[in-house]
Amino acid sequence: MGRLESKVAVVTGGALGMGASHVRTFVAEGARVVIADILEAEGRALAAELGDAARFIRLDVTDPEQWAALVAETEREFGPITVLVNNAGVAGPFLPAAELSIADYRRTVDVDLNGTFYGMHAVIPGMVAAGGGSIVNISSTAGFQGKTPNAAYSASKFGVRGLARAAAKDYAAAGVRVNCVCPGIVRTPLMEATWDEDAQAQERLRVPTDRFADSAELSAAVLFLASDEASYVTGTDLLVDGGMNA
Repeated sequence: MGRLESKVAVVTGGALGMGASHVRTFVAEGARVVIADILEAEGRALAAELGDAARFIRLDVTDPEQWAALVAETEREFGPITVLVNNAGVAGPFLPAAELSIADYRRTVDVDLNGTFYGMHAVIPGMVAAGGGSIVNISSTAGFQGKTPNAAYSASKFGVRGLARAAAKDYAAAGVRVNCVCPGIVRTPLMEATWDEDAQAQERLRVPTDRFADSAELSAAVLFLASDEASYVTGTDLLVDGGMNA
């Protein structure tokens, strides 16, 4: 307990699934957390559940003006942002590259890659002024291997890793750390609803541990990188994938 005491965190896509797990973990460890999401009902319900340490702010991560407004509102409510988790993302249609529509490609890249950049762009000046901070970008094993059929998602997740490494070098001397957590297959309600038992069995064949991750296992990795325990860790990728990338 208390590993994030005095930290002010923003978690995008924080209303459901992995994002909600990160939010609950951060609050339990002493942070004040902004749940940033387009899912208003779910986000407000989570904030109400967690009490004064959490609040919901609606955010479309693809809109830089909404990012600026979120930063200003968070600073008024809680103080300077010292942790950002760029968790919001979409997978896009599962189609070969030439069959993917231009609109679907742009949407995936806009949310997964551009939205991550806009978040970093919005919070880094405040982190520098505050004397430091931690940014955790959620990439994927698809950021190491071309995921097929899902070219837009792979391109975005490779790009997220590149953004993190470049920014880590840019701001290391200012005390701002930037890292990536790269999940494999995570058991979430959406996954359970999307994949039947046969599909899940096929996917497990790719995982040396023969099981999928729980959201809490991803949150533990995010917590480490957000905390001062990772004070000498920047510009790196933390794979949480049950050995898939091995």
